[in-house]
Amino acid sequence: MKKFIAVAGNIGVGKTTLTARLTEYLCWEPFNEAVDDNPYLADFYKDMRRWSFHSQIFFLAHRLRHHRQIVDRPGTVVQDRTVYEDAEIFARNLYLQGHMDERDYQSYRTLYETVIEILPPPDLVIYLRASVPTLLERIRLRGRDYEQDISADYLEQLNRLYEEWIENFTLCPVLTVPADDLDFVQNEAHLDLIVQKVLDKLHGKEVVVFD
Repeated sequence: MKKFIAVAGNIGVGKTTLTARLTEYLCWEPFNEAVDDNPYLADFYKDMRRWSFHSQIFFLAHRLRHHRQIVDRPGTVVQDRTVYEDAEIFARNLYLQGHMDERDYQSYRTLYETVIEILPPPDLVIYLRASVPTLLERIRLRGRDYEQDISADYLEQLNRLYEEWIENFTLCPVLTVPADDLDFVQNEAHLDLIVQKVLDKLHGKEVVVFD
């Protein structure tokens, strides 16, 4: 039976890697973040307050389209990053930092919440949880130049928003993976454990903790 699994978590936590490992292991289809050229991005970086709403609407529209495409796929799909994170983490962070004003943010939220009400949710969200030191080390190791200046304070703020979001997320079951402790890249036993927990969740079994 077809399933829709989404992998969520902060920058550098290992979403893309886990998506690849799961789909290789279980012969599922990966759906990675599409690199769509945002026509507002250059303006956004010059004047965040003016262009944050436009930029986030563009990202939201594309993420919603991708979500719909996954729902229409015939087989089981694992998605790298969810539509929910755009609104609950990144747009909200822009608002909290003063880069999006109240009127624009409320318009954005109204659109997002209206669409989410009618969009079929995933069958499972896998939430990768990691501390800031782990995130910084993984960002350093993957060596993307544009990520090297990401601050610990920024990652900590995103972590707080992720925790608030996942605590209140009720649209589908959630499997929380302690990514500080489980190395699903180098340790095959850790990957085996995650796969078993994923399958248990998809079959409706109660999964409380990793042991």
